[in-house]
Amino acid sequence: MDKTDPKTNPGNGGETHQQATGKTSTLTTQQGGPIADDQNSLKAGARGPGLIEDHILREKLFHFDHERIPERVVHARGFGAHGYFETTESLEDVTSADIFQRKGERTPAFVRFSTVAGSKGSADLARDVRGFAVKLYTKEGNWDIVGNNIPVFFIQDAIKFPDLVHSVKEEPDRGFPQAQSAHDNFWDFATLMPESMHMLMWQMSDRTIPRSFRFMEGFGVHSFRLVDKDGKSQFVKFHWKPKQGMQSVLWDEALKINGADPDFHRRDLWNAINQGDYPEWELGLQIFDDEFAEKFEFDVLDATKLIPEEQVPIRIVGRLVLDRVVSNFFAETEQVAFCTQNIVKGIDHSNDPLLQGRNFSYLDTQLKRLGGPNFTQIPINAPKCPMHHFQQDGHMAMSNPTGRANYEPNSWGEEEGGPREDPARGFESYPEDVSGPKVRERSETFADHYSQARQFYISQTDTEQQHIINAFAFELSKVKTPVIRERMVSHLLNVDKQLAEKVAEKLGINPLPKPADAAMPTRDDLPVSDKLSILKNGPDSFKGRKVGVLMTDGFDADIFKSLEKSLKAEGAMFEVVAPHSGEIKSSTGDMVKVDEKVDGGPSVLFDAIVILPGSDGVKMLAEMPPALTFVSDAFNHKKFIGYADDAMPLLKKAGISEMLDEGCLQLTNTKTTDEFTQNCRDIRFWQRAG
Repeated sequence: MDKTDPKTNPGNGGETHQQATGKTSTLTTQQGGPIADDQNSLKAGARGPGLIEDHILREKLFHFDHERIPERVVHARGFGAHGYFETTESLEDVTSADIFQRKGERTPAFVRFSTVAGSKGSADLARDVRGFAVKLYTKEGNWDIVGNNIPVFFIQDAIKFPDLVHSVKEEPDRGFPQAQSAHDNFWDFATLMPESMHMLMWQMSDRTIPRSFRFMEGFGVHSFRLVDKDGKSQFVKFHWKPKQGMQSVLWDEALKINGADPDFHRRDLWNAINQGDYPEWELGLQIFDDEFAEKFEFDVLDATKLIPEEQVPIRIVGRLVLDRVVSNFFAETEQVAFCTQNIVKGIDHSNDPLLQGRNFSYLDTQLKRLGGPNFTQIPINAPKCPMHHFQQDGHMAMSNPTGRANYEPNSWGEEEGGPREDPARGFESYPEDVSGPKVRERSETFADHYSQARQFYISQTDTEQQHIINAFAFELSKVKTPVIRERMVSHLLNVDKQLAEKVAEKLGINPLPKPADAAMPTRDDLPVSDKLSILKNGPDSFKGRKVGVLMTDGFDADIFKSLEKSLKAEGAMFEVVAPHSGEIKSSTGDMVKVDEKVDGGPSVLFDAIVILPGSDGVKMLAEMPPALTFVSDAFNHKKFIGYADDAMPLLKKAGISEMLDEGCLQLTNTKTTDEFTQNCRDIRFWQRAG
């Protein structure tokens, strides 16, 4: 045997790649040179030193050493998918944007969801704002709607963005905590910035622990402008409305999901698309003119404010469908570059000072991350429409202009002279009148920091308000400096006295501090806005959700088949959870594949559960702590529970058999499995105590 031959020496690789796979493609260097041996570096003798002339080794290690590009400072943990945007209503009456001219036309799209504060390696269910960035490859250039799942933001001026991010990131002297806002630095900054109070209410709500990317809203945050063919302009705010309704998890669930599956959101989106359950959102526009902007209670250029839908209704104009996962995560999701400055004719920026700063910052960020000015030539960033310009060279240039001229104006002919301006089709900024002295100051119209925070809070259900109270108490309990906690309570007194008192009680703050000084008094005449609540805008079906079915050998085959049929008809999914991997046998001898072992498939990964053990298997489950936790967690998280009669010993051992309520349904036949599925449309049985 030739010990140096990788084809015959298992220690050097055993079978070749071609032998193992049956494929005949030839491995080459990046220069295209075929490689004879990819298992051994070039050495001076079998046990001798490596040789510097080994170009194959050098190229391979060189590329490996540079596999990682700098991760995003914010929004580092992201996940993307391809799809399309379909215009469902022509908007030629309000904008000349080509994408909105023809009803039924589809435009390619790429969407990236993300958390904000954590690193690439952080968990999906951190309490955090979620990025919701959409790249639309229109016929007249790329349009990026770089938004979040919350319609407002912490700050009003981009000059404070580095301070905000520094405060919420890990503290620099110790390097922790990361992907968390529950620490002194963040709350010190936030409580010294009253403008953040509205956003803090959203951050402490369930909006920041979504059940899935598929079940959350998206917002463009800022006011933009629509410009029609005659140059007339109106303001606009962009909204993405999930077709399957909104849904979040409980905080205790979020903590446990992060332990059980830190990739929960990524896996959810990947599985949904691959199973053909394509996520879909409607694009809604709030369109309003300058007259409304002048009369509105707050400044429409203030990114810490929103316009209630009751005052400016949403106009649905299109739908966004994600129907294809990426082929390569790095090439697409990691290298995609969004820039708020990327707009198209018919869309224009407003004077929002946060947006103006973002327009500057994003381009600079992409230059740093992706290595040079030619990141637009990376396929995921490249327009899908014709592109002609005189920009040339630079780092990693993939294509340069051809012909004699690399400047304009020039006097060369059409072939040599290159592209020319097109006044009819080209982008034009809205000619807004602008005048004033050079100043560094904040407009007085930005000074009300508490009124919309109050409006958000009173618009929540009692359940959601309690979650906000609990979230403030938890986050502030991690703050070690008493004065910071007291400062936050002083701000909450300007939002809602009862809210402040309940948070103070949980933190042991007595007596209450004085209310924080306010630039403007809190308005108490703003009405409840139901659209600000998740629970008031929940789904109307159980479609896209998942049931965990805990089973053992001997399970009732008829009930299982009936449940499977009912869930499939609803558009819901299920996974079989069992004491062991492999398969389990039904009461009629049929074998069913196990999806999750019970200690690897806890109930926090499911929207509802069914307990369907055999009469003998239930005894084994009752002695397994993970099975007991599976049941008790689902009950405590107010999930709907279906159970067979044989499950009672497990329910009793889990301590809930005497507490069964209307959210717990015994399954006996087709009628009861259908009833269980219908109950699950409410997502939670909120009436359950605790």
